[in-house]
Amino acid sequence: MDISLEQALRVAIDRSPDEVPLQLHLARLLLADGRTDEVISLAAGVLRVEPGNEDALLLMRSAIGPAARPQSEAAFDWNAAEDEVSEIVEPTFVSRSADTTQPTIEIERSHVTLDDVGGMESVKERLNAAFLAPLRNPELRRVYGKSLRGGLLMYGPPGCGKTYIARAIAGELGAAFISVSLTDILNPWLGVSEGNVHQVFAHARENAPCVLFFDEIDALGQKRDLSLNSSLRGSVNQLLAELDGVDGNNEGVFILAATNQPWDVDPALRRPGRLDRTVIVLPPDLAAREAIFRSELTGRPIEGIDLAFLADQSDGMSGADIRYVCEVAAERALLDSATTGLVRLISMDDLRNALSQIAPSTGAWLDSARNAVLFGTSDGTYAELKSYLKKVKKL
Repeated sequence: MDISLEQALRVAIDRSPDEVPLQLHLARLLLADGRTDEVISLAAGVLRVEPGNEDALLLMRSAIGPAARPQSEAAFDWNAAEDEVSEIVEPTFVSRSADTTQPTIEIERSHVTLDDVGGMESVKERLNAAFLAPLRNPELRRVYGKSLRGGLLMYGPPGCGKTYIARAIAGELGAAFISVSLTDILNPWLGVSEGNVHQVFAHARENAPCVLFFDEIDALGQKRDLSLNSSLRGSVNQLLAELDGVDGNNEGVFILAATNQPWDVDPALRRPGRLDRTVIVLPPDLAAREAIFRSELTGRPIEGIDLAFLADQSDGMSGADIRYVCEVAAERALLDSATTGLVRLISMDDLRNALSQIAPSTGAWLDSARNAVLFGTSDGTYAELKSYLKKVKKL
C-alpha cells in the first residue's frame, strides 16, 4: 500500500474517529498487505462505534483466520485432523430442462468415504452387511443368488449425519450422487410431480453407477391414507413404479433415503424390492463426537483444547449440536476480542460456556420415537431403536 495514502487515511481518521467507512477502507488495504494486527485493531474500533457491523466482523474473522492458528497446539495433530475434514463434494454438471416445470438435477461426485465418518461402527457394519458387501462382490452375489433390488432407508434424529453417510456411500462406490428433496419434486399442476419423479430416475439411470438419495422421504413418501394432497398421492404412486423399475432398468442405481419419522413413511415403500433395508443413525457415540469436535475446530485459532473432555460432556448431542457449540464458542471469543481490542484464541472456557448454554436437540425426537415403539408396530421393525431407548432410559 502506498505510504502517502496510508498517512492521509490515518490523518482523516484522527480528525473523524467515528467515520466508519474510512476505518473499514484502511483496514481492507492493511489486510491486503498482511498487517493483521492493525486490521484487528481498526475492526475493533468500528465495532465499538457500531456493534454488529458486518464488514468489521468479516475483517476481524479474515485477520484472525487460519494464519493465526498456533503452531504449537498440543491438543491434537492438525495435519491428521485436516485429513478428516468434512465432505468435499465436486459438482460435475447441472442439467436444466428448457421446460421450467422440470426439476433441476445436480450430479455430484463425492470424495468422502466411510473412513471419514468418525465412530458409528455399528452403523458402518450394518451398511456393509446390508448394502456395500453385496455390491462389491458380484461373484459371491451370483453364488448365493443375492439380488440387488431394493434400497436402504436410514432413520434417526435430525442432525446426526444421514446425508453425510449417504455421500460417504457414494464415495465408497465411486458413484455419482444425486440428492432429491420435496421441493425438487412437488408441483401443484396435475401430473407434473409424477413427471419430476420420472425425470430424477431417468437422470440417475443415465449416470449409472449412481446413488440416488431422497432426503426427508417421509415428506415425499407420506402415507397415502393420511394425505389430502393429490400431488403427494400421485408422486408416491410414481415413486413406487420407479422403484419397481417398471418403466426402466435400475441396474447401477442405488436407492438411499433418509427420514426423521419412519413411522410416517407409506408402508408400500418399505416392501421387499423397494426401501426394504433399514439402518438407524443415532446421536454420535464418544469417538464420533470427538471426531466432530476435531473437524469443527480445525482452522480456528484455539489453545489448550481437551477433545476427550468435550466428547464426554456432549453425550446425547447431534452432530449439528456440536457444530453449533463450536460456533457459539468462536463467537464468544471474537466478540470479546472486538470489545477489548485484544485478540485472543478460543479456549476451553469458551467451549464449556457454550456447552452449558446448548441442550441436546434430540430430546423431542426420542419422545416421539418412544411413542412409536410403545404404540406402533410390534413386528420387530424398531427393535434396535427400542434397545437404544432402554439404554438411555427412555423406556
